[in-house]
Amino acid sequence: MKIEKLEKLVTEGRNPRTMNIDSVSTLEMIEMINEEDKKVAEAVGEAKESIAKAVDIIADRLSKGGRLIYTGAGTSGRLGILDASECPPTYGVSFDLVQGLIAGGHTAIFKAVEGAEDNKELGKTDLIEKNLTDKDVVCGIAASGRTPYVIGGMEYAKEVGAAAICVTMNPESEMAKVADVPIAVVVGPEVIMGSTRMKSGTAQKLVLNMLTTGTMIKLGKVYSNLMIDVQSTNEKLVARAKRITMMATGEIEENVVKILNETNFDVKLSVVMIKTGLDKESARKLLDKNKGYVQKAIEASK
Repeated sequence: MKIEKLEKLVTEGRNPRTMNIDSVSTLEMIEMINEEDKKVAEAVGEAKESIAKAVDIIADRLSKGGRLIYTGAGTSGRLGILDASECPPTYGVSFDLVQGLIAGGHTAIFKAVEGAEDNKELGKTDLIEKNLTDKDVVCGIAASGRTPYVIGGMEYAKEVGAAAICVTMNPESEMAKVADVPIAVVVGPEVIMGSTRMKSGTAQKLVLNMLTTGTMIKLGKVYSNLMIDVQSTNEKLVARAKRITMMATGEIEENVVKILNETNFDVKLSVVMIKTGLDKESARKLLDKNKGYVQKAIEASK
């Protein structure tokens, strides 16, 4: 990329507040980084309307059998994979529902694959291999908003009728021109010029948290503010399942454990059984009828 084009990117600017970061004390150094980090959440807040629109699109597509597929390079790609991998244990969804693609494939998760992000055709090919359809959503992630690999994937998404969203840190980016919903979080120049794993990466993580958390709430994976579809795959999660069920129902641990054992630790089903007094099969049918929404199922039983 030409120098003059780099200079126009907010993320490639030189931060005037950290020019002497290499000559201050360690504490002052950390204070500088912390002061810059404080600006990230506020910047994300400025993009809240776009984030909300994106959540509505994702929830609608996923409710109709679609998938959310993140695509990115480097830090951006890794953050997409991280967010995708955390959805199944937290919300009980399949590993196919939210997926992450990174330029350069599996190797690039741990070690940079030089040149992969510059390959626009690779971004398309990786989505073809995922059998992308018009039910799906592709979310491109790139601090610069100009990564060819990501743009190639987003353009292919539009070709097949999938929804295209992007998360960038530069306004009016190339990716924004392709996206149905562009999300631009302008965090300003990094503490260390061009080190977009810092404020940009933090902003991306916050946005991705919102996208999947908001979507899962709209898909009935949350009751009040409890992760009602948590998977009890280890001791910590088993304990969490018990606690969530107790908090959701007000029932004592002994009775909760009895019901959880009956449902094979299906927290959502257990809560509905306890709250409605229905047997397992009746509670399951009620949940199915109400598309997995606990509150709606409980209200429908009255």
